[in-house]
Amino acid sequence: MAVINVHDLHYTYPDNNQALKGITFTVNTGEKVALVGANGSGKSTLLLHLAGAIKPQNGTITTAKTGLIFQDADDQILMPSVIEDVAFSLVANGMKVAQAHERALNMLEALGISHLAKRVPHQLSGGEKRMVSLAGVLITSPDILLLDEPTANLDPKSRRRVINFLRENDKTIMLATHDLDMALDICTRALILNHGTISAEGVLPEIFTKREILEANNLELPLRFTKQMAETQRFELWEDCSSYALQAHAFDRSATFPPRK
Repeated sequence: MAVINVHDLHYTYPDNNQALKGITFTVNTGEKVALVGANGSGKSTLLLHLAGAIKPQNGTITTAKTGLIFQDADDQILMPSVIEDVAFSLVANGMKVAQAHERALNMLEALGISHLAKRVPHQLSGGEKRMVSLAGVLITSPDILLLDEPTANLDPKSRRRVINFLRENDKTIMLATHDLDMALDICTRALILNHGTISAEGVLPEIFTKREILEANNLELPLRFTKQMAETQRFELWEDCSSYALQAHAFDRSATFPPRK
């Protein structure tokens, strides 16, 4: 069942930058889809449309309930303590503060970060802020998670924590990223944007192995595939050298030389 349905979506900014040019795609329940492309390809603009922050100028969008996690968690965390920030949307919609804080604490516990409840957000690490922003969105019970560069500026341990959480989560996910290795860890499908159009799409990991498609869209092979290719080339070189050595050895043994005088 489709929970995102976008048809012929167009959007031009006031400076006449045409950010989206006829975008059409669907996403089904439970799918995890990567939205990749070079800077300025339209990824963030598309996410803002899906979140309802920008209205389409032309075309149509239908979605289930969405929750958007910004690229910079500092743009999303507003309150003086973590628990207040996570509870903010509930209180803003009329829930009593005590009940909202109880719900918020339960969400923090579910994410393994309840120890941060009374911390001041701006004193947290990048990874901790990312998890707090996730908690603030998840508490609203969205059907779809929209994420803009969810692992940007994170240290390796924090990056892996976010990846593991998203991979194990059963919600429909659409994430915009330049990190193709992260996308491979989480997603099963990718849309490649180029100057406001979907220039290619396909299942993962296959589409990320197609060097010609990636290079045409100003992308590079994921690091893991680059390493695999290097290992393959190294093995082939070793085989060539071994074959040459064996041939040389066979020639040496079969050669005959005149007797010494």
